[in-house]
Amino acid sequence: MEYISLIFLEVYKILFLLIPVLVSVAMIVWLDRRVWAFVQKRQGPNVVGPFGLLQSLADALKYIFKEIIIPASSNKIIFILAPIITMTLALIAWAVIPFSEDQVLANINVGILYIFAVSSLGVYGIIMGGWASNSKYPFLGSIRSAAQMVSYEVSIGIIIINVLLCVGSLNLNDIVKAQQNVWFIIPLFPMFIIFFISSLAETNRPPFDLPEAEAELVAGYQTEYSGMMYAMFWLGEYANILLMCALGSILFLGGWLSPIELYPFNLIPGAVWLIFKILFLFILFALVKAIVPRYRYDQLMRLGWKIFLPLSLTYVVLTASYLFYFNLLPTI
Repeated sequence: MEYISLIFLEVYKILFLLIPVLVSVAMIVWLDRRVWAFVQKRQGPNVVGPFGLLQSLADALKYIFKEIIIPASSNKIIFILAPIITMTLALIAWAVIPFSEDQVLANINVGILYIFAVSSLGVYGIIMGGWASNSKYPFLGSIRSAAQMVSYEVSIGIIIINVLLCVGSLNLNDIVKAQQNVWFIIPLFPMFIIFFISSLAETNRPPFDLPEAEAELVAGYQTEYSGMMYAMFWLGEYANILLMCALGSILFLGGWLSPIELYPFNLIPGAVWLIFKILFLFILFALVKAIVPRYRYDQLMRLGWKIFLPLSLTYVVLTASYLFYFNLLPTI
């Protein structure tokens, strides 16, 4: 009986995390569209519900009731599995994100490695979807995505090494606690900028949305998908965007730490501060989409391999040298 109770407790914890994430995905789609509208001097969603807040619900209902069409010449099993894998991997990565010191589903000592491993697997869902469609445009979009995500994961990994050198731990809670005196965005500001831009490429956001560029690929790897299977790709993409915003907040913006340790700011729960920081980074994501034109693919690759990779490697050497010279390397 005790074993069954433990199972129910774990299921409750998982649902307590996943349901808010899924609801947040619906809300940030609305926020995304409102930010674009603000930049372009339009109204955006403003009819369905107060301030258009129910527009995302209406879109979700549309996808639920839309017919799912599976191409006759496709590999049907892989075609169906692709969006499921994409969404599942995007959601399970949230297991190690700490919303406060004790509000985390799995407080493991290799949290950074876990996120890096799960996010790296996300490309498989896109490749599977593009290949299983048995169509030229989706296949080209999936190949683009594989090259793009692998390229920018290298830069993100090296950027994270800068943070780990300052902390001496792979635990996300330890990374947050190490920023009690100064947030890492101050000494590692160039790395924060590269991390932010690399996150745009990693999540296929404009100006790096080349795997799904409608101008030349119709909709890229999503071309042959419809109904809820199409929506699952989008759920996975936006969940990944929120995850990168959360990771950026933890690595560089102090995570759940309050920016002002004075009354009444120190009374605000840590989870609220983390949510505010995630929203701030997401608004920057949305502004980039509304302002910056799309890159060409050769420009994208050149930026990743010839600019970001050398810069991040150089900063690792500088960070390690500074910490070693002033005897500031953390003891493990």
